[in-house]
Amino acid sequence: MATRYIPLFLRHSPTPNVRSFALLSGLEAGVRGILISVMPLVLYQSTVDPVTGQGNASLVSRIYFAIGLCSLIWGLMVPWATRHVPRRWVYTAGTLLYLFGMGLALIGGTVAVALSILVNALATVTLFVCLNAYVLDYIQRAELGRSTSTQMLYAAIFWAVGPMTGVWLRTLWEPAPFVVAAFFSVALLATFWILRLGNGKQIQKARGPALNPLSYLARFFAQPRLIAGWLFAVVRSCGWWVYVVYVPIFCVQAGLGDKVGGFALSVTNAFLFTTPLLLRLARWLTVRRAVTVAFAWGGAFFLLAGVASPLPWAAVILIFVGSVSLVMLDVAGGLPFLMAVKPSERTEMAAVYSSFRDVSGIVTPGIAWLVLLVAPVAGVFAAAGAGMAVMATIAARLHPRLGTPRPSHGSPVAGE
Repeated sequence: MATRYIPLFLRHSPTPNVRSFALLSGLEAGVRGILISVMPLVLYQSTVDPVTGQGNASLVSRIYFAIGLCSLIWGLMVPWATRHVPRRWVYTAGTLLYLFGMGLALIGGTVAVALSILVNALATVTLFVCLNAYVLDYIQRAELGRSTSTQMLYAAIFWAVGPMTGVWLRTLWEPAPFVVAAFFSVALLATFWILRLGNGKQIQKARGPALNPLSYLARFFAQPRLIAGWLFAVVRSCGWWVYVVYVPIFCVQAGLGDKVGGFALSVTNAFLFTTPLLLRLARWLTVRRAVTVAFAWGGAFFLLAGVASPLPWAAVILIFVGSVSLVMLDVAGGLPFLMAVKPSERTEMAAVYSSFRDVSGIVTPGIAWLVLLVAPVAGVFAAAGAGMAVMATIAARLHPRLGTPRPSHGSPVAGE
């Protein structure tokens, strides 16, 4: 009889739903949103030459390149880890990595800041793999689009306010952004355990030995639809990399100050509040047209920003206009991949999909490193625009009815 006084949500584990995963995404956005404009500036300023007073953008690119390599390897190992360690503990470890990263950032210096960015990147990919596996376990394929847009809507306030707030807090007290990010990390961990997601649906004893972490890559490369969807995610992420890392550096070098980049990112992220409308627009246009138009739009304005670099404010405005396409791609760009995933390969393909962050973290600074050998930072804008233009041509070849309901039973078309 005593159990009658125990709250219902403690006696019965709630069934995870769209809002559960959106809440987790929102809290993680609180961690990353505060730091997203701060970390590139902190790293760039830690490389400032005391004689010239200029930071080393090329060194920043090399550091991010190395971090991307480490993060890629780590991400491919997460599914292997979840076969030996319960998924709830892997997710928990990811949140604790965020706290460790905050501690390294507080130490300061180029090495400590670089390690902080690395640890935070490992945390991000760990949580991303686990969250996508949970989503594929509990959310029906027809609801994936709504789940994605809801996650973005919950995260919108943090992505809109965080970049500008992080830079502003640092002007008041340098450790402040890292303290606030640590608070959100603790809140994320507490919420995860309150939601009691466990280890997902597939928690039965394995019938055979665990797969080699790289063995499922062969199945990925055998499916062109997955490859195309993954490439869309990689180039979209490259666009965000350029906008997050190189626009603030461009603003500092052009004499616009260290707050312009954070402000522009906050305004762009405010468009996340329109994600339900963007999802409806994507459905009306079809996924193929939405992705094609978004890549073409972004490619054109990023290229124009590179050309207009002698006029710094014009370049910033052009790349800001182009960045709106990245929000549309966040809404619709991942659907071609997610809709093509087989149920039996959820965890493995979630890891492959999550690698887009790490691959973009290798490709972007790697290409930027080469571009900076022969051109200024604005050359990176033009390179990103060219990559988006290529993706627009690939997206135009997607199945015309991708993601639209089938007349027979209403499930979305995954492609032909």
